[in-house]
Amino acid sequence: MPNYYFKEIWTPLRWVHIWFYRDDANRLWVKHGSKRRRLVGKRDSETEA
Repeated sequence: MPNYYFKEIWTPLRWVHIWFYRDDANRLWVKHGSKRRRLVGKRDSETEA
C-alpha cells in the first residue's frame, strides 16, 4: 500500500538539505537533497508479515 501522508520533522539538518519525515504508519523516512525518500531502518514487527 503506498504512503499518501508524510509529516516533516524539523531538524537543523534541513539547512544542509537533509529532511526527515514520518509517514501515516509512524515510520521514519529520510530525504537527501533531490534524491527520493528512503525508509530509515526496519522494526522486527515490520519484517514479519
